[in-house]
Amino acid sequence: MKSTLLAGALLAFATATSAHAQAIKLADVAELSGGGATVGTNWKNGIDLAIEEINAKGGVLGRKLEVTHADSQSNPGVARAQVQKALDAEPYVLLGPGYSGSVKVTAPLAAEAGIAQIMGGEAAELTQAGNKFLFRTSFGQQSSMPKVAKYIHDDMKAKTVAVVWVNNDFGRGGRDVVVKELDRLGSKVVADLSTEAGQVDFAADVGKIKAANPDAVFVYVNEEESARILKELKRQGVTAPLMGETTLIGQKVIELAGDAANGARGHVGLTTDAPVDLIKAFRDKFAKKYNYVPDHNGLKGYLAVYMVKATTEKMGKVDSKAFADALHGLTIKAADEPGILMDVTFSDTGDIDRQSFLVEVVEGKQVVKQVLPKVK
Repeated sequence: MKSTLLAGALLAFATATSAHAQAIKLADVAELSGGGATVGTNWKNGIDLAIEEINAKGGVLGRKLEVTHADSQSNPGVARAQVQKALDAEPYVLLGPGYSGSVKVTAPLAAEAGIAQIMGGEAAELTQAGNKFLFRTSFGQQSSMPKVAKYIHDDMKAKTVAVVWVNNDFGRGGRDVVVKELDRLGSKVVADLSTEAGQVDFAADVGKIKAANPDAVFVYVNEEESARILKELKRQGVTAPLMGETTLIGQKVIELAGDAANGARGHVGLTTDAPVDLIKAFRDKFAKKYNYVPDHNGLKGYLAVYMVKATTEKMGKVDSKAFADALHGLTIKAADEPGILMDVTFSDTGDIDRQSFLVEVVEGKQVVKQVLPKVK
């Protein structure tokens, strides 16, 4: 009897150990503290929500997903160290970081390890260096900024534009593309203002904008700084229409800026206010779990995990070395994988093509004004 019980216990232990060993392990490195804490926390929560959903339905190819989270502290040097540590554990896929500067210094590490990296960075240069292991969850600046410039020129009818940007990889990349496009279209940049990450006082910058008297203002700084500059623009009575990208009209910006955000417009690849049923359902699930409305970073983290699921199921196997090749050129339809939320195609460079939106903040909410179709 004792031997039977012992054999049963050993079998149960072996089964549990085997099941644990079969878990598909993901590693996430994100901005959980520092200036990018809003970005990283939303990203992390989106990841956790997706993993919870997928595991509740049996996992991926019958295997559960597991993730480890590490804090980059919004610092590229720390991000690099955390990514190296994560790669040493040989994850199936690396998730993050969100900041372009941190992606820039970590991408070579993942590529050298042959591990696919699904990240939140939007700087144009990230996917233009020939790295075959790097993938976006949102539009790169080379895709989004021409749309922004066109809207400023064609819809806002702006002949003169003030450009305000944050002096980091993210800000410089967006600034360079939009200024080039504005010039090509015939809109003159009359103020070109560099600001710093974490900057608190924008009085002098807004004073320069007011003195330039532009037809429109393009604002491209991080979320917390966007809220501060919106407040200062209102305080100094700048009435020129405001245009930006996701970081100007995100949920956190609206909460921090209050009524100063009203009227701001932006092009967004992702918004929880999109007129898409699957995105509305995501927003409700996220808000129920975390007690706040997510921004686009929550969507990015959620989508990153479903990219892993859809690609792995397409391959029919868990093979980290084959993952990147399988994702290149892949089209994932929401009808086949609802967690991807909208039909999306991945290019050979790791960039994406899908619907995007032009939105305006009206009475503290993002209102979608236009739905822009996939390019192809």
